[in-house]
Amino acid sequence: MITVLMVLDAIISIALILVILGQEAKSGGMGGMDGGSDAVFSGKVRGMDALLARLTIILGVLFAVVTLIIAKLSM
Repeated sequence: MITVLMVLDAIISIALILVILGQEAKSGGMGGMDGGSDAVFSGKVRGMDALLARLTIILGVLFAVVTLIIAKLSM
């Protein structure tokens, strides 16, 4: 059971990495921290970016839940 959950956790983590890398950059990196926050939080996200943002949240929650289940079972 734990082995199956560990494999599932690894698959979820790889998918999470791929989804995060597939997203478009929202700001100019560290240069965007000096007042360019309006560009990050303004406007609606549409299309592929919206799907990837939703997938990031879902995969992050799944990763956390599966990891907590593994920790509980291995006690």
